[in-house]
Amino acid sequence: MNSITDRDVIYEDNHLIAINKRAGDIVQVDDTGDKSLEEMVKEYLKNKYNKPNEAFLGVIHRLDRPVSGLIVFAKTSKALERMNKLFKERLVKKTYLAVVRQRPAEPTGKLINWLVRNREKMVTKSFNKEVKDSSYAELDYSLIGELNGFHLLKVEPLTGRTHQIRVQLSTMGCPIVGDNKYGYPRGSSKGSICLHARSLDFVHPIKKEPMKLTAPLQHDGFWEKFSKFKD
Repeated sequence: MNSITDRDVIYEDNHLIAINKRAGDIVQVDDTGDKSLEEMVKEYLKNKYNKPNEAFLGVIHRLDRPVSGLIVFAKTSKALERMNKLFKERLVKKTYLAVVRQRPAEPTGKLINWLVRNREKMVTKSFNKEVKDSSYAELDYSLIGELNGFHLLKVEPLTGRTHQIRVQLSTMGCPIVGDNKYGYPRGSSKGSICLHARSLDFVHPIKKEPMKLTAPLQHDGFWEKFSKFKD
């Protein structure tokens, strides 16, 4: 699909629009030349409000292409500036859901690693101590469900590094289902991995009201089976 509809929109006001991103969509244009979610949302807003020119849309944060779930865009420059500040100051609580095959040794825990990004190979390496050019990465996880040999984890990253959740869970011995880049034995034919950006908690940048936005699980024949678990 190269467009979004009202069903993809989780929240919208004059300042923000939140989308439930499909796995496989890219947030911004890359070398593939594939149509980006940013372009799709601009088209959606232009058509919805009959704008003669392109709608303003600011990219605040990103999700990896194979990841599904909640992503928020700014509809005004003021909202973009203030949301960027909230993310930079870690005032946005991010919650993800991940499905893994291997049960974690501990049902809850904190993972701390130092990550090094290889930009040529587009892969992140994880270390247990600080090394040259590494970035500190921290997340909390908890096991919240088990179904047919698959385990559902709630993951709350405290930092926002590239591929952080994917590489940290893999380092723990629990690669995400479908993520053959980080140790799962086979990839998905859909180009997706079982990592879903579930929710964001923050204070609205203009209205100053507490916000909690939640993205429903994808209906793809697999994810919805886990909807019975409370996260």
